[in-house]
Parts: sequence; structure tokens; C-alpha cells
Amino acid sequence: MANDDATGGSAFSDAVDTALVAELSLNARATLAELSAITGLSVSATQARVRRLEARGVISGYHAIIDPEAVGKPLAAFVEITPLDPGQPDNAPELIAHLDEIEACHSIAGDAAYMLFVRVASPRELERLIRDIRSAASVNTRTTVVLQSFFEHRPITPV
Repeated sequence: MANDDATGGSAFSDAVDTALVAELSLNARATLAELSAITGLSVSATQARVRRLEARGVISGYHAIIDPEAVGKPLAAFVEITPLDPGQPDNAPELIAHLDEIEACHSIAGDAAYMLFVRVASPRELERLIRDIRSAASVNTRTTVVLQSFFEHRPITPV
């Protein structure tokens, strides 16, 4: 049976679950028939397995990958944020969650407290966003503009 403890054990029941997660990580639009062929299970048994993985939170959603340039947000940047006052409450993620240009917020080790990944339409919009982040969360920022991305959205390979 699965080992779901906090020690980092596998969240999978068996090789079938691993195969399902691996395939859905590569192709979230795979049909139940395609998944069934990969696992060797019937379509209904495959559907039950996928639903069980969803219920356990192993599969937390299905997302379209959107081309940022096609939707008018070609400029990407990483923004490190550090509290102005180290004694202030550690609630920056909640204070900036309303800023839609922030795609990801990660707690990090090092001098900064968080690393944000943002996408905007222009350098002027990046400047406005940085100003909004500083104002909303009372933080210093350090920004690195992305010139080119060689890969992202890589599939997660289960262990």
C-alpha cells in the first residue's frame, strides 16, 4: 500500500499508479482508452484509478499551457523579495496574492525570503508591478529579467 507519511515516501499504490501519473504528466489530455492501453487495465478500472489519484491529491488539476507572447505577456522576470523589517509578520504571499502578473511565489533559502516568477506586457508594466509588490508587502526587491527560456513546464517523473 502507499506510504503517504511526511518522510517522503511514495504516494503511489503500485506501478499502475506510477504509469498513470507519468503519462498524464506528459499528456494531460490522454484519453481513458489511451491510459487503459498503457496500464493494461480496462477503461473503467483505469478511470477508477485516475479518480482515486485525484481524490488523494496526487493529481491536483489539469492545465492548458498558454503561450505568453500570444496573450500579450512576453516579458518574464524573477523577483526576489526581502522584508524591509525582518521583524514584520511573514505574510508577504497573502499580501501580494491579488497581483495577477505573479505566476509563482516560492519560499527560498538565502538572503531573500521569496522568489516570484512574473509575466508582464512591457518593461513599464514590470516597473509598475515591482512598485505594487513593494507597496503591498513592504519589501525590497531584486529583479532578474528573463531573456530566453529554453524549457519550462517539464513533466514530473514519478519515483
